[in-house]
Amino acid sequence: MTGYGKATGNYKDKKIVVEVRSLNSKNLDLMARIAPLYKPLELELRKKVGQVLDRGKTELSINIENTGATANYVINQELAKAYYKDLKQLSSDLEEEQDLLPMVLRMPEIYINQTEELTEEESNFLMGLLEEALQKLLDFRKQEGVSLSQDFTDRITTIKTLLDEVPKYEELRIDIIKERMRKGFEENNNQSIDENRFEQELIYYIEKLDVSEEKVRLANHLDYFIETMNNSDKPVGKKLGFISQEIGREINTLGSKSYHVDLQKIVVNMKDNLEKIKEQVLNTL
Repeated sequence: MTGYGKATGNYKDKKIVVEVRSLNSKNLDLMARIAPLYKPLELELRKKVGQVLDRGKTELSINIENTGATANYVINQELAKAYYKDLKQLSSDLEEEQDLLPMVLRMPEIYINQTEELTEEESNFLMGLLEEALQKLLDFRKQEGVSLSQDFTDRITTIKTLLDEVPKYEELRIDIIKERMRKGFEENNNQSIDENRFEQELIYYIEKLDVSEEKVRLANHLDYFIETMNNSDKPVGKKLGFISQEIGREINTLGSKSYHVDLQKIVVNMKDNLEKIKEQVLNTL
């Protein structure tokens, strides 16, 4: 959801600058800083941003720079004083002497137009700039999406490769469980073991620790993640988040049934890759 778009245009004696920034957020959280002349359009501007951006902590900034005659413009004295006070304090803190007034006069919205009225033509011009800035932000997001998609694919592929290594440890795991049970019986009973009863108990525990279903479900979830990511024109970030939770459940169950050090290492590596996926899913629409 991270993105940035900027559009500038000249309308009569003004240079209009529109900037849109977006960061990660579960919902659309829009903060707007709009030049006073365009305040009457704020609801329409917000609506336009909401139609284009589904999610993200978003900042909309619209500034005006005068490029022509300034007869109708006066200094916004209250804002100028506030800028001057802040700059003076910063200059004092940094022990740097600066000529502050020229800096103040270049700050945003330092000039206000006392007589100008907003026309429909200028409103349409501004909306065009907003659309251009939003499109640039979307292009930025698409570039980031390509990178995220490749990262997801690589990590899902890694988990699949690790899953393929599980079967070679399953027989060894059963031998370990069998040896532990036999040793436990011998230590506690000090008698010969009833082999039939032992085999029955062993089968019971092996069935409880069988991971066949977990392997099948995990493989299906991994395939579904890639399918969802590649075959949808709609935002899928939340859905990918749900799928990653299901992947985590199967990996956790696999870990609880591992009973083999190498199998436990495989599970740890799976979890590491899954956590990276979950972190990046938060940045996915």
